[in-house]
Amino acid sequence: MTANATARAPGYRPRRTLPLRVEARRQLRRRRTLVITAILALLPFVLALAFAIGGDPNGRGNGRITLMDSATASGANFAATALFVSAGFLLVVPVALFCGDTVASEASWSSLRYLLAAPVPRARLLLSKLTVGLLFSAAAMVLLPLVALGVGTAAYGWGPLQLPTGGVLPAGEAVGRLAVVVGYVFVSQLVTAALAFWLSTVTDAPLGAVGGAVGLTIVGNVLDQVTALGSWRKVLPAHWQYSWADALQPTMEWAGMIQGAAVSVAYALVLGALAFRGFARKDVVS
Repeated sequence: MTANATARAPGYRPRRTLPLRVEARRQLRRRRTLVITAILALLPFVLALAFAIGGDPNGRGNGRITLMDSATASGANFAATALFVSAGFLLVVPVALFCGDTVASEASWSSLRYLLAAPVPRARLLLSKLTVGLLFSAAAMVLLPLVALGVGTAAYGWGPLQLPTGGVLPAGEAVGRLAVVVGYVFVSQLVTAALAFWLSTVTDAPLGAVGGAVGLTIVGNVLDQVTALGSWRKVLPAHWQYSWADALQPTMEWAGMIQGAAVSVAYALVLGALAFRGFARKDVVS
């Protein structure tokens, strides 16, 4: 059937194919979604248990004060610590999984060609899957600090956020700052999301797309540690991944987060364009 014939089919509306609620329901029922949700929800309990067994954290012996040192000071500190220990790698995994296991999984199940024959326009299919993947990724990043805030408040009480640089933030203001941190972490992970999604459109192996995105993210982190690269490190998204620490200062600084967000969004737009362009020309046989 040609594109013109499809467009004239009675009742056919391209924008009504593969609604977001349908795709979201399909992804929500998958086992990997439940596993990731369970891991993120259990992590704060594991951290609290570790502190209960090992005692209050104390990293001051090396002369460097971090969020870990005041993790048990309040629920807000505990939530900030949970973000600190997970932002570098753990939160990369659900983003890569939700965005990299979308198109490739359909190809591996040999259902992708049937979706396109429905007919679902290719751009519509990609847009629906990418939107749902990003929504699930955002939900994962919100879930962790929310559970951590609840667990930390129950274990250590509701109180101000003690800052590593000295001083405190009132509890109400601390929650707002943590929201800024979560928002920035999500924006900084758009590179991983776009990379995983692009790989998902060029391979029929979901593990390859997810693993490739995680692996390249790790490579970026390693390259950022190579000081010989000098100012070239500033073009690496990994260089800005902890710029959210500027939100946990007595006076919030935006410069680092703005630069990091700009780098992340720029990479994400390029990789997203590659995904849509490549998939539009791809011969789908799976």
